[in-house]
Amino acid sequence: MRKCIIQLSWKASQGHACSRASSLCFVHPELLSQCGSSRWRLFLLLASFSPLTSSTRFPMLTLLSMFYYICLRRRSRSGTRGEALTSRRAVESGQRAVLPVSVEVEQFAKEVLDFSSHYGSENSMSYTMWNLAGVPNVYPSSGDFTQTAVFRAYGKWWEQCASAPPPFRRTPKGFYSQDYIELGFEEPVYPTAVEVLETYYPGAIVQILACSHNPFSQNPPTDVRWEVLWSGEPTKVLTPQARQFAPNIKHINFPTNLLRLEVNSSLLDYYTELDAVILRGVKERPMLALYKMPIIDISDLSDSEEELSDVGGPFRQGGDGKHQRTGNGYFDKLPYELIQLILSHLTLPDLCRLAQSCKLLHQHCCDPLQYTQLSLQPYWGRLSDASLGHLQSRCTLLQRLNLSWTGNRGALTLTGFSSFMKACGLSLVCLELSCCHFLNEACLEVISQTCPGLQQLNLSSCDRLHPQAFTHISKLTRLRRLVLYRTKIEQTAILSILTFCIELRHLNLGSCVRIEDYDVVASMLAARCRSLCSVDLWRCRNLTDRGLAELVSGCRMLEELDLGWCPTLQSSTGCFQHLARSLPRLRKLFLTANRTVCDSDIEELAASCPSLQHLDILGTRLVSAVSLKKLLQACPKLLLLDVSFCSQIDMRVVQEISGLFPNVAIKKSFTQ
Repeated sequence: MRKCIIQLSWKASQGHACSRASSLCFVHPELLSQCGSSRWRLFLLLASFSPLTSSTRFPMLTLLSMFYYICLRRRSRSGTRGEALTSRRAVESGQRAVLPVSVEVEQFAKEVLDFSSHYGSENSMSYTMWNLAGVPNVYPSSGDFTQTAVFRAYGKWWEQCASAPPPFRRTPKGFYSQDYIELGFEEPVYPTAVEVLETYYPGAIVQILACSHNPFSQNPPTDVRWEVLWSGEPTKVLTPQARQFAPNIKHINFPTNLLRLEVNSSLLDYYTELDAVILRGVKERPMLALYKMPIIDISDLSDSEEELSDVGGPFRQGGDGKHQRTGNGYFDKLPYELIQLILSHLTLPDLCRLAQSCKLLHQHCCDPLQYTQLSLQPYWGRLSDASLGHLQSRCTLLQRLNLSWTGNRGALTLTGFSSFMKACGLSLVCLELSCCHFLNEACLEVISQTCPGLQQLNLSSCDRLHPQAFTHISKLTRLRRLVLYRTKIEQTAILSILTFCIELRHLNLGSCVRIEDYDVVASMLAARCRSLCSVDLWRCRNLTDRGLAELVSGCRMLEELDLGWCPTLQSSTGCFQHLARSLPRLRKLFLTANRTVCDSDIEELAASCPSLQHLDILGTRLVSAVSLKKLLQACPKLLLLDVSFCSQIDMRVVQEISGLFPNVAIKKSFTQ
């Protein structure tokens, strides 16, 4: 073979004139490294610089390509089977190099850093997110265990309640996340696998992300970057049994010890429970693909006139001096309102990209009427002060704004937030700020000054706000919906709010552990907020029958009342029967974990609350199947009935009642 190549090379170079100006060839460095001897390397170098004319250059390049192929085949024969398999996997996954040989590190979460909600209390470990730190407590057992991490809600019924806000327009179809938790690990690694131990009703995880910032570093975060390791749609697993969820993750080019799990429990029949998270990875940097698709950030919203093609002018002068029509095609024939309607179906990034295409569409895409509703929650990982600055001029008619989950780790500052609110807050009626840890007292003061017409404010899980900051909310006298779940609000601030915000319709004080006397709060609600439709007092530990009696007597328009895990309420005082008689419009009642609820309470609900749709009596020992049947017969609109851990209601009774009332979702958890 070598003799044939030499002869072909010699013949190809005979009979042609020398022309060093046209004798430029290139020898690939890898080709030289694969040659078996110095003689072959010399041959390639001589061939690459041989005096060839333009007519012989192409055959010579073909010859070199053939020799390169022979060398590669020789290398593949000499390589091991493991190298061949690794190379094949690298090609299939779009990588250009093989992962370096390194020992894989396995580690459980060291610390729970942040989360959006949990079923448990702030002062205990039962059903709290803090159970995700460390080694498994339950797995591989299946069932309802207090040692696991449980989010606050599940199913679609939560969104169907009167207290739920309407969804935002322009929410991307691929954004499913409803809750999240962030976990810190000891060692930063390049992830090779993430495993989640789900012990009850799995299938809620929809996204796993990794962060470039080390949460245990003493240095302030700079250039924080989030990468999606895996994403998927919400699923409903056929069995509630435990499983080890280990999706195929994407390789990233930075080490991480901060993971974020995002969940959507809307398709699940009951609460999902998580036991532990395992991060596997290597400490050496893998060589990833050199070519990547560019990520278009919503911050790239330049409106420079130089970047816009001048297609707005209807005519241009041609080379023959005549006018040629160069308008906008059929867009010139469409009414302005119709184009606006078409653009209203675009997501925010698509709308911003379209604005950079031409002057006509730039005008439509920047119309403030396109930005009366703005949900930035799906872009929480990329939102910054610059993003708000670019959007500011377009949001002068903004009415509903969702900034939930945004701005953490320095992404948003007081300056950027204040500038945006001062420019766009005048018409604002709804402001969602759930889990926004950049908020401080100055931010709430800006909201109270720039949003005089605000009617809905959500500060859920803003647990780093100083208690003094909540006093500014009392200046928002038109508030109708206020969510303060898992905040540090104190009694003085909430009483001030109730004094001035008398138009409140929906109030959430769930897990507000710093309120000292809920009886005083209930009395103030009864006196000042008589049009109240829903009250969430989940896990308020000092509400007594006296406070509950005042609340239901003064707020007879109540449709939703959450008294779950309120241990100081006793059925023997008659408070639950008085509740039923006072609230004929009641649609949702949670008496979760109140062991004193009895048959007489259930029968009074059946007699007085025909519109009841959701009832949770988990944990009671005194309710029988007879009273439940009376309730189901008297309340035809009932959709949800939770009888988990009710000692008199076993699975046989649940199956019997489910057969008689198939439209009611009867919940009965189990443990193995």
